[in-house]
Amino acid sequence: MVYINKNGALTQLKALVREDAHPHNNESLEPTQERALGLFQKRLFLEEIIEESISFNKKLAWNNEQKILKLTTTAEELIKVFTLRSEVYATKGYQREFKDEIEGLNFDTYDTHSAIFYYQSEQEISGSIRLIFDEKHFLPTEKNVSLDYLREHKLVELSRQVVKQSDKGLGLEFKNFYKGIYELALQNPEKVNLILAAITSDHYNLYAKFGGMKIEKELDAYGNLDKAILVLSWDMRQVSDFFKKCFLR
Repeated sequence: MVYINKNGALTQLKALVREDAHPHNNESLEPTQERALGLFQKRLFLEEIIEESISFNKKLAWNNEQKILKLTTTAEELIKVFTLRSEVYATKGYQREFKDEIEGLNFDTYDTHSAIFYYQSEQEISGSIRLIFDEKHFLPTEKNVSLDYLREHKLVELSRQVVKQSDKGLGLEFKNFYKGIYELALQNPEKVNLILAAITSDHYNLYAKFGGMKIEKELDAYGNLDKAILVLSWDMRQVSDFFKKCFLR
């Protein structure tokens, strides 16, 4: 596991778990040892996720001219993305549905076969989104509804879209996310021809303007989120003039 062991990104991880690594005054050694073992196991899991994610992203075709939107290809970048996810979900109250695997770091096994984008300006990562490829024939939304009838397509699912809170509306992160997703999908036709997304119903009017959008399922709730959710499919070959004007220029 060469990436994380040789990368300065571990400094941040160590800071997150240092407090739990020492016995508290009222605890015996045994619970402390169990905690240390648990932290060690999570550390190994994190290393595996990072190593596989970097390998996956490096194999994707993406001729990108955008300097501010990038695919994650280093452990340091992934740690920053995982930290941003945790911060954003904490502010939105989504941690029950999207739990931190390690406190302060939000990641899961889907990251190993995802295109993970991040938006960075002035040395700060302010947004991230991932595109999960259906390599294991199970996507996150399938925890709530069956999508087998769509598997004649090469499926991917949008997930973990996070942006630091701002009073500037959707911001440049949103525009660059979907431009990057569109370009990556077209440049990897052997891997994707239909994109899935689960969104809250109040956002549908915006996504419908993209063109090629279809409502596949309507859900009253989604996991631990007590909100009306729409499961959409998006055929990028049918994007609208609105999408081309607002996202591709």
